[in-house]
Amino acid sequence: MTLETFFEKFNLFADAPDAVPKVRELVLQLAVHGTLVEQKLHDGDADQLLSAISREREAQAAKLRTPLEPALWDGDGNPFQIPSTWAWTQLGNVALQIQYGYTASADPSATDIRMLRITDIQNNRVDWASVPGCRIESDEAEKYLLTANDILIARTGGTIGKSFIVPDAPVKSVFASYLIRITPPRSIEARYLKIFLESALYWTQLRSMSTGTGQPNVNGQALGRLEIPLPPLAEQKRIVAKVDELMALCDRLEAQQQERETRHAALARASLARFADAPTLANLPFLFHPSYSIPPADLRKSILTLAVQGKLVPQDPNDEPAEELLSRLERELPRLAKQQGVRSPKNVPPLAAENYPHDIPESWRWSRIGNLALVIDYGTSKKSHGDSSKVPVYRMGNIVGGRLLDENLKYVDADIDDLPGLYLKTDDILFNRTNSYELVGKTSIFTGRDDTATFASYLIRIRLPSAFLFPPFYSVAMNAQYFRQTQIEPEVVQQCGQANFNGTKLSLTVVPVPPFAEQRRIAAKVDQLMALVDQLEAQLTQSRTTAEKLLEAVVAELTAQE
Repeated sequence: MTLETFFEKFNLFADAPDAVPKVRELVLQLAVHGTLVEQKLHDGDADQLLSAISREREAQAAKLRTPLEPALWDGDGNPFQIPSTWAWTQLGNVALQIQYGYTASADPSATDIRMLRITDIQNNRVDWASVPGCRIESDEAEKYLLTANDILIARTGGTIGKSFIVPDAPVKSVFASYLIRITPPRSIEARYLKIFLESALYWTQLRSMSTGTGQPNVNGQALGRLEIPLPPLAEQKRIVAKVDELMALCDRLEAQQQERETRHAALARASLARFADAPTLANLPFLFHPSYSIPPADLRKSILTLAVQGKLVPQDPNDEPAEELLSRLERELPRLAKQQGVRSPKNVPPLAAENYPHDIPESWRWSRIGNLALVIDYGTSKKSHGDSSKVPVYRMGNIVGGRLLDENLKYVDADIDDLPGLYLKTDDILFNRTNSYELVGKTSIFTGRDDTATFASYLIRIRLPSAFLFPPFYSVAMNAQYFRQTQIEPEVVQQCGQANFNGTKLSLTVVPVPPFAEQRRIAAKVDQLMALVDQLEAQLTQSRTTAEKLLEAVVAELTAQE
């Protein structure tokens, strides 16, 4: 496959992660490997070019403020094979000078001469109007004034190695001390050097020679030792032109991708809105239509939102209304708690209409969890271990995406004081009370057998009377966006980098109570739709994986042709 064909067929690889950046890397790799444009015999060779550079260096030595000694290099251990007309050399051999910038503070009140800093260089561009001035004597400024085609390299910090080529008509400016200037000779195409300074070959070498752990840095001597493949000057110009052409094409591909993503996002919002207005099985295609490319995470949030708003399944007038259900539960809850040997939450304040999070169907009611639960309690704080013959302990890391995972479990002895009281029962709900801010409130439901597992102290267990309330529905409700936004976030306490939410606050949180039969229908519908989302996510993952493998194969084919 040719590079041109590769670009023509780019839509086959577009779904691969970071597809366009990888194409840019490929272009730069082919450029410095000598396979991007053809070699021409009348171009001469790089040895002649190096001789011309040496003569230019000697002729200008007296003018240079910091004359550069040629780099010492034996030429052994070349990174890869290059065309016969090229030569391996070092950056110090193709630069007139390598110079550190001027040490001074920026002075916005000064206007005659500006001070270009690392932070002024963003995405290979400089807004010269925002570059601050500095105070510097005119004779000193002569040493540091920037000229067209100077190349600046950041020498320290998080931007180490970032480069910038000074445009044809910069304002009168010097450069700051955290930058190093490379002055190319006239017999070198400065933009070819810039291509090298963006290639993987450059970055690999730079990382190996940078020093420091907390604040990595590179010095001018190290930059001078960078190994660079040097083509004849005429070929450098052709390489630059070809790279410009292909990078412009990459820009267009990137813009097309962004436009497609924006269009799909708009379609996704429209399809979600349409489904919310008429959430029936007949309208499900609008939710899962492949043309809309709704992110699976957004689909899951929308499904949960519709579930707790009463829009996911139709109401049945034959169902016992929630008001009657709650009246029966209020009478029976003390007896059920005594029967199970637990103490249900006490002193739960009444719920007023201003505490209702959103509208619900007429047959539903709102209630505090403390008025519904048989028990709300913390897990065990006993030290756990890795002996899998003991009792498994679910911890906060086992709750992922509303599911309880049987992975990376720890264990406790069966004879600890907390057992049997903290054994989990089927359909117990687990709530993560302590974690980072965004993870507090993770909720899942235990579906294992009674009295086979327990839970850690950073979790809260909620047990509901299953004869009146269907626990999977309440796991759905506690994972819905409304619950986090209106019930958890206003009450979360942050201390020492951790966020906390206690059992008392949890007992006061508000959940919708549909008729019991509808609770079961909603939970079943949520399971059905979440399974479809899982399938969609798997298909998207497979599509991206296929595109990534195809991209890798084509890149390997193109690089193998070198």
